[in-house]
Amino acid sequence: MITNFQVRRLREAMNKVKTLEKAAVVAGMNVKTARKYQSGKLPSEMKPDHAWRTRKDPFETTWPDIVPFLKENPELQAKTLFEHLNELYPGKFQEGQLRTLQRKIRKWRATEGPAKEVFFPQKHMPGELAESDFTHMGDLKVTIKGVPFDHLFYHFVLTYSNWETGNICFSESYESLSEGLQNALWNLGGVPFNHRSDRLSAAINKNCSREMFTDRYGALLRHYGLRGITINARRANENGDVEQGHNRFKVAVDQALMMRGSRDFEDRIEYELFLMNIIKKKNMARRKRFDDEVPLLKSLPAKKLDDTKSVTLKVGKSSTISIMRNTYSVNSRLIGENVDVIVGAEYLEVWYENMMFDNIPRLKGEAKSSINYRHIIDWLVRKPGAFENYKYREDLFPSTTFRITYDMLKEVYPDSANKKYLAILHCAAKESEARVEQVLKLLIDQNVVPLPEKVIEDVILKGKNITRIEPDVPDVNLVAYDTILFGGVI
Repeated sequence: MITNFQVRRLREAMNKVKTLEKAAVVAGMNVKTARKYQSGKLPSEMKPDHAWRTRKDPFETTWPDIVPFLKENPELQAKTLFEHLNELYPGKFQEGQLRTLQRKIRKWRATEGPAKEVFFPQKHMPGELAESDFTHMGDLKVTIKGVPFDHLFYHFVLTYSNWETGNICFSESYESLSEGLQNALWNLGGVPFNHRSDRLSAAINKNCSREMFTDRYGALLRHYGLRGITINARRANENGDVEQGHNRFKVAVDQALMMRGSRDFEDRIEYELFLMNIIKKKNMARRKRFDDEVPLLKSLPAKKLDDTKSVTLKVGKSSTISIMRNTYSVNSRLIGENVDVIVGAEYLEVWYENMMFDNIPRLKGEAKSSINYRHIIDWLVRKPGAFENYKYREDLFPSTTFRITYDMLKEVYPDSANKKYLAILHCAAKESEARVEQVLKLLIDQNVVPLPEKVIEDVILKGKNITRIEPDVPDVNLVAYDTILFGGVI
């Protein structure tokens, strides 16, 4: 077989020796072949296109069984259809033939299938549009003092310069949306003309057109002079800049965590500073385009809009209130009274007669409970029988240590375990939960059943044995000072 290299040598030799016979000898071919290749196409260019199959199509006879499924549901995977064929024709196909079917289906989609969705790149103008959305950060496996930190990140991006900012949050509530958007605008130092968001229930009324914002979100937009835009349902690509920003941001965070050598942080503040430092570095590379946007931004209003809401609720007989489909306990003295609850992004404030009684961390999700044993323990010790089937009993174990204590008591004293455990919990409420837990851990480590009498005795004793350490300050020798003051020599 003649190669391109031989033809090249032939043509080079002809330029030197001037005769075809001698050039053919140099190129290693006979004269007849040399005459064929002395000009024109190279051997590789003369090969016919490979338009035939090297082996028989194994799906030739069964392809009519597949086409109707593809026409009805073009997104059906080849693996699903391959399994269907194996059910129709047991033993006919081998596992390695799946790749052949995948190529055949891909060719059908390209030649006979429905037209695919076309994405149209958009031209962005400075100062015109900002996009924002929430993204889950759980896959980064960040911990605070060894405890998994389950959180979201509110992400705000200017589409022209890709300048970004954001903050940690814990739900896709209106309060989180409002807090995140307002923080972003004040960090930006101005207001773009439009703000596009996902179809968040916090912003969009259910079963309404895309222009029907909730009253609170609409008021927030008016306060900042923003025009709200939402994407179509199940069209995340319409919020493409922030969606891509999510991916790039989380990759940057993941890389920074690997460089840091640990995903554990001392507290939330340290983690927040870590995230803001990453965003600061990313924004430095966008400075030029960002400078083009700044002069076109509208001015901020005089102050932020209060993003909390106040709800008046009556405290039930169980010393609880129900808000945002979750249950919270309050002080039993408030049973039967109306309290004002101020709902924030992360906390609930309970007010009564212009006095704040409690500040409770807001629960994530729905159908959950937050029962503080200190609110109800006085009555539980009087009614220990109610503990056994108490609806929110699991909330009355402040830590794993308390749970282990109860299990040990239940095993040794099945009839009186509830009463004994409640006595220990009552001591934690009246004395110190930390000291009680310390005593419980010591007894559990010694494999001693933590009886309330022993726990209370040790806790009270531990409290009395706290010694005051007086600083040892030596007496000051003023003689040396006086000598120096009057010009003398020591």
